[in-house]
Amino acid sequence: MPASAKSSAKPASQRQLRVAEEIRHVLAGVFLRGEIRDPALTGILITVTEVRVSPDLKHATAFVTRLGRSDVADKLPALRHAAPFLRRELARELRLRYAPQVTFQADTSIDYAMHISQVLHSDAVKRDLE
Repeated sequence: MPASAKSSAKPASQRQLRVAEEIRHVLAGVFLRGEIRDPALTGILITVTEVRVSPDLKHATAFVTRLGRSDVADKLPALRHAAPFLRRELARELRLRYAPQVTFQADTSIDYAMHISQVLHSDAVKRDLE
C-alpha cells in the first residue's frame, strides 16, 4: 500500500472502491493523452497507482509515480496546480453528484519494493541461504 493505513479506520465500501477505480482510470487517461498544458508536466509520463476516496466521495487522494524515475515528488506542485483542470475532467467523465477534490501524493511503494528486491538478491542474503 502506498500510505500507511490506520488500524482503526473502517475499510472502504464497495462504492468507494468503484469510484476510486473510475477516478484512477480517468486520471490515467488524461496523463496518457498529455492533455495537461502545464510546461512542468509536458512530455512526462505519470502513472496513477491508486486512488483513495473519502466516504462522502468529495475528496480523493491520487498516488502517483513515474516508473523508472524517482522525481515524482518534484512534479507534485505542478500536479496541484493542474488539480482544477483534472477536477473538471472528472466532472465531465464521471456520473457523480459532486466532482471530488483531488490531491496528489507520491507513491513510494514501488521504490520500497525495488529496495527489498535488491536486498533479497544481495550476496549476503544468497550466502545465508546456502
